[in-house]
Amino acid sequence: MEPRIEKIEATKLIGNKTNMSFVNNKTMELWQSLMPRRKEITNSVGTELYSVELYNDRMFFKNFDPTKEFEKWAAIKVNEFDDVPDGLETLIIPKGKYAVFHYKGKPSEAQSTYQYIYGQWMPNSEYELEDRPHFALMGEKYKGEDPESEEEFWIPIRKK
Repeated sequence: MEPRIEKIEATKLIGNKTNMSFVNNKTMELWQSLMPRRKEITNSVGTELYSVELYNDRMFFKNFDPTKEFEKWAAIKVNEFDDVPDGLETLIIPKGKYAVFHYKGKPSEAQSTYQYIYGQWMPNSEYELEDRPHFALMGEKYKGEDPESEEEFWIPIRKK
């Protein structure tokens, strides 16, 4: 599984966030809190959903501890922050380079793909992790826990 390498400009998001760990996963609750309010975000760009993770540092996966907390966002891309609905927050993903991995299958079964990315692809590539947000981009082919669901995992990188 080879990724495509992409550079993105700064990306503005509006959504909800929470702290969680892999052991104490609150992803479903986070999305359930955003989806009923999706139409309140009037300046959205596109239809994709952003599932964003902010880890404390680049060593998060090297010294992996499934109980260690990180910040997770359920968000929607916007063109500006002029009209942020009450109770929602803003996040900017800084510009930078990403390795983009296509994933097809149930999101709950993506662990082996992440193990490949961080355990095999990254150490054998010309890249290392960059300390920027990681995110999954869920577009029209995303179908939740359907085995035919598709999404992209965006991993922040820089040359070694």
